[in-house]
Amino acid sequence: MRVLVTGAAGFIGAALTARLLSRGDEVHGIDNHNDYYDPALKEARLARFAMHPNYTHLRADLADAEAIGQAFAAFQPQRVVNLAAQAGVRYSLRNPQAYVQSNLVGFVNVLEACRHGKVEHLVYASSSSVYGANRKLPFSVEDAVDHPVSLYAASKKANELMAHTYSHLYGLPTTGLRFFTVYGPWGRPDMSPMLFAERIVRGEPIDVFNYGNHSRDFTYVDDIVEGVIRTLDHPAQADPAYDPMQPNPGTSNAPYRLYNIGNDQPVPLMRFIELMEQNLGRTVEKRLLPMQPGDVPDTWADVSALRRDVGYAPDTSIEQGVKRFVDWYRDYHHLA
Repeated sequence: MRVLVTGAAGFIGAALTARLLSRGDEVHGIDNHNDYYDPALKEARLARFAMHPNYTHLRADLADAEAIGQAFAAFQPQRVVNLAAQAGVRYSLRNPQAYVQSNLVGFVNVLEACRHGKVEHLVYASSSSVYGANRKLPFSVEDAVDHPVSLYAASKKANELMAHTYSHLYGLPTTGLRFFTVYGPWGRPDMSPMLFAERIVRGEPIDVFNYGNHSRDFTYVDDIVEGVIRTLDHPAQADPAYDPMQPNPGTSNAPYRLYNIGNDQPVPLMRFIELMEQNLGRTVEKRLLPMQPGDVPDTWADVSALRRDVGYAPDTSIEQGVKRFVDWYRDYHHLA
């Protein structure tokens, strides 16, 4: 297939692009290469497949409607995976405008391009952050998500609503995937695995929020990519059992779906840190701090709908995943 991937130089986008190319798809990647974190890491990810004969790349911002429209018209993708976004809960407290431009303006540009390009299926990144103040675990796509606790979460909830509108008005099949704490090789420097690794290597204390009482549904990147591809290959369809008198937030009478994509096995944050220390061969001080604004104490994905519909089955244990991440980290940073 011809697949357009936005955020192709990002953590998940690069891993997905490599997998799509390996199975024979033609991929056009779009990324703005911004400096939210070190662009050198993005360039290193791209270098793994940039010269592949079935890959082309465009440096452009999703908020540039003309550039996005031209890219779609030239490549004529059959399917689209939108992973480009301004990420980060904490950064949204300092720079909210970045989220409006990338996650709202940018996303409507993608929706418009998909509509006019008659794209067969749009798969887009949502986030576990949409569950916000919810406390019922595990988080289910059938739960209401009307109480976001960060602008980042609100922007992802808005994406789901915008996608439904296009599915309803124009028959565009859309599937939103709520990612749960993705980690692994080539990960983002602003996320806890990379931050923990850096501090452990340097022997510096780790800041542990919520006094260490967090748990997270850590999901290995290869499992995420497998789920994205399985979803991409199953375009959303209208739910014949959808009842407008008792609406299910995860489906619709339009070709629209929402899924959680996680490991379905929450891990205490302190256990994750312990595994990092074991694999890096040293222990460090933990500074126990209060909960940060915009954060949530626990996440846990109910992935039963994704298992049922596309056969999603994450199989990387936290022990395997942390070891693979640390092995990559050592190699990338030339550590003994």
